[in-house]
Amino acid sequence: MDQFTLNLIVVGATFALYIGIAIWARAGSTAEFYAAGRGVNPVVNGMATGADWMSAASFISMAGIISFGGYNTSAYLMGWTGGYVLLAMLIAPYLRKFGKFTVPEFIGDRFYSQTARTVAVICLITASLTYVIGQMTGVGVAFSRFLEVDNLTGLLIGATIVFFYAVIGGMKGITYTQVAQYVVLITAYTIPAVFISLQLTGNPVPPLGLFSDHVGSGEPLLATLDGMLRDLGFNEFTQQTDTTLNIFLFTMSLMIGTAGLPHVIVRFFTVPTVASARSSAGWSLVFIALLYLTAPAVGAMGRVNLIDTFYPNGTSAEALSVETINSEEKLDWVRNWAQTGLLQYEDKNGDGLITYVADAELNELSVNNDIMVLANPEIANLPSWVIALIAAGGLAAALSTAAGLLMAISSAVSHDLIKSQINPSISEKGELLSARISMAVAIVIATYLGANPPGFAAQTVALAFGLAASSIFPALLMGIFSKRVNNKGAVAGMLAGLGITVVYIFLHKGWFFIPGTNSFTDADPLLLSIKSTSFGAVGALVNFAVAYLVSNATEEPPAEIRELVESVRIPRGAGGAVDH
Repeated sequence: MDQFTLNLIVVGATFALYIGIAIWARAGSTAEFYAAGRGVNPVVNGMATGADWMSAASFISMAGIISFGGYNTSAYLMGWTGGYVLLAMLIAPYLRKFGKFTVPEFIGDRFYSQTARTVAVICLITASLTYVIGQMTGVGVAFSRFLEVDNLTGLLIGATIVFFYAVIGGMKGITYTQVAQYVVLITAYTIPAVFISLQLTGNPVPPLGLFSDHVGSGEPLLATLDGMLRDLGFNEFTQQTDTTLNIFLFTMSLMIGTAGLPHVIVRFFTVPTVASARSSAGWSLVFIALLYLTAPAVGAMGRVNLIDTFYPNGTSAEALSVETINSEEKLDWVRNWAQTGLLQYEDKNGDGLITYVADAELNELSVNNDIMVLANPEIANLPSWVIALIAAGGLAAALSTAAGLLMAISSAVSHDLIKSQINPSISEKGELLSARISMAVAIVIATYLGANPPGFAAQTVALAFGLAASSIFPALLMGIFSKRVNNKGAVAGMLAGLGITVVYIFLHKGWFFIPGTNSFTDADPLLLSIKSTSFGAVGALVNFAVAYLVSNATEEPPAEIRELVESVRIPRGAGGAVDH
């Protein structure tokens, strides 16, 4: 059986599974659509949260960016995992105890203001839409290679699948679909990693293989990789090249952005009790760790295999010839990825060789970060079924998070705008219809933006984390732990944090991500060495400062609000959530 047919069978089977689950678990009420009826088992919810959390950025792009960025990009690992601990400890249990459906609903009630709720909706939609661009980008990358269609066609296929199971199933359908997607993505990620780790180090455990000896050189794998990169003029894998300031702010931005991500927070509204929310968070960390401990090994080993492919006799010998690339069957993957435009090679100097070096003028090979995980099994000449499996895994990762994000957008529009403010008398059936329509509109917008992303998947997602960090996280933290912050302070803080972060991002990425409209680049940033992907931490500080200044300059919150904050924070009654 040829590779394309096998890819089609495996991916098609997983899609049929997702759609079948969505039909079985379709939502029949707003409670099921928004929060899966609040009856999800903590272990099941932990697995679903893992799939929701491990997006295309985690599955497809993170190992790729580590592969090419080395030490500097370890901030992705520290920020995303550390942020999840913050979310589990400081945010999720308290919001579950509050007993609402959405993040804007909590902010609106806690800050006793429909304006605050509306601003929270704007912040949520801005961050979620930016995040979903990265997911749709990942969908396009996976489809364009493994199903041999162009990027736009891949986006449309992925959007159709998400539309079906998210719009029909709501949170209930999404939850059980994400459990299946987690099983697919973690299996697809770890099996190739085990094979490759065995090939390069003889160790079947990839995280341990990363620190084992390379079978070819007899030296530690990381030392071997550093030597390869040094010979070709690249920065060493273990070398810090970014400023400590930017790495610190980037890590903080990812951490607090994680703790403010609405599509992850709403997962904790689906369990029956506050105790279940804490248990669910613990299980989520276990399921997430399986992939995150493996990603650095996948990135490093992928770079070793890539260099070995183009320098089969060592980096001190001749590079791979164009004739060999065009004739050898084991290099089909180079030609196939070249057709997608995500890998490009050109014999610029006419010597018949494809030179891969750091010097831009001499380099004749360009590899997009986003293909490293998907291409890894092909680079390592693994069996066809492994290649098909990783295609299904990449799509599962992208589609699971896209569904969660679209769910967050849909519930914010239907529940926090239409039901709460525009038409309070709307029937439950009408609210359910509006939720499905708003999700359909969000899918159309996300598909369009996914075809024109501001960067590769992990970069785009990092921007979304910065937006969540600067707007939603401070409001949630102050809402839970401060009795003094009032409605005026919360609104002013969110607007200031979001506004300054959006402007900073647009100055570096282009206004509304339109190419050519930027005034600065991340290589030459506006403020010190702070890149656009790191500015969320600065925006959060602005949010906190403005909120406290305005709150202290205006009246205290009403007594019942201060009592509400106290009741949410204390452990008394923590076994059950309270609908305030």
